[in-house]
Amino acid sequence: MPKHSDPPKPAVAIVGAGRLGRALAIALGESGYSVRALVARRASEAQKAAGLVSQTTEPIQALGLKDLEKLAPTGLTLITTPDDAIEQTAQNLAVLEKRRANLKPGKTRGRIVLHTSGALSSVVLSPLAELGFHTGSLHPLVSVSDPRSGAEDLRGAFYCVEGDRVATKLAQRIIGDFGGKSFSIAPASKALYHAAALTAAGHLTALIDLAMEMLASCGLSRSAAQKVLMPLVESAVHNLKNSPPEKALTGTFARGDVATVRRHLEALSGDEHAEALKVYKLLGLRSLRLAGKKGIDDKVLQKIRTLLK
Repeated sequence: MPKHSDPPKPAVAIVGAGRLGRALAIALGESGYSVRALVARRASEAQKAAGLVSQTTEPIQALGLKDLEKLAPTGLTLITTPDDAIEQTAQNLAVLEKRRANLKPGKTRGRIVLHTSGALSSVVLSPLAELGFHTGSLHPLVSVSDPRSGAEDLRGAFYCVEGDRVATKLAQRIIGDFGGKSFSIAPASKALYHAAALTAAGHLTALIDLAMEMLASCGLSRSAAQKVLMPLVESAVHNLKNSPPEKALTGTFARGDVATVRRHLEALSGDEHAEALKVYKLLGLRSLRLAGKKGIDDKVLQKIRTLLK
C-alpha cells in the first residue's frame, strides 16, 4: 500500500506577540510552517517579533491591533493573547470575517483557530465556530520567560489539547513537529488543570522568592540567596523526575525531626516572617502526608502536626 503524505502545512497568523506568541512563531518557522502575520498591540512590537522568525517564505505581515482589519486570511490562526483578551479577540476576528468582501457560505471551510490558554476551553471561540471555523486550544506546559529560549523549551514539551476533531488533529501535528507529546482533558476541567500547572510552576517561583527573602534576613544579598538556592531546587526537581513525591521528599519532615520543626517555628515567629510562617505550616502539613507514606512513625507525625496547628 502506498504511504499517504501529510497535507501541506497551513500558513499561520499569530494574534498576540507576547513571549509565548513570539516563541511559537520562532518554533513554527523552524519547523517549516509559514508565519504570514503577527499582531501585537502596536505595529512596532509586531515588527520586532517578526524579526525573530527565520523563514524563507514571503515577508511577515506585522500589524497593530488598530489595523486588525488588514489581517490576511490564513489556514491557522493562533490566539496567544492574555486569557482575559481571548474572548474579545475572537469576537473581533468574527466581525472581521463578516466584513470581508464577497463573504459566502463556506468561505471559512477548513480554516482553524487555536488559542493557547490553559484555563479556557475552545468554547470561548464560539463566535468563530459559528462562522464555520474549526476551533480548539493548545496549551504548552512550559514556562516561557524569553522568546528564544522559550522556543527551545517548546520542543519536547507536553501540551494539553482540546477542541473539535479537525482542530485537535492539527494541534497534535504541530506538537509532533515540535517533538512534543499531547494529552487531553474535559473542557470543564481546564480551570482546575491550569491551577495545577500554576501551582507547580508559578507558585514555585513565588516560593523561591519567599525563601530568598528569608535568606536575606540572614544577611545574604538577594542575588546570592538565589544563587545558593538553585542547586538545591535543581536537586529536588531531579529527584521528582525519577521518583514519586513521597520518595522524592527529603529534609526535616521526611525524617520526622520534631525538634528541628520547633526551631523553625521559633525562627519564623517574628512579625517580619508572618507570611513565611503561614506558608511553612501549610506546606509542612502537606509534607507530613508524604512522610506518612514513607513509613515515619505516626506518633512522631502527630507531634509535628500539633506543632504546625
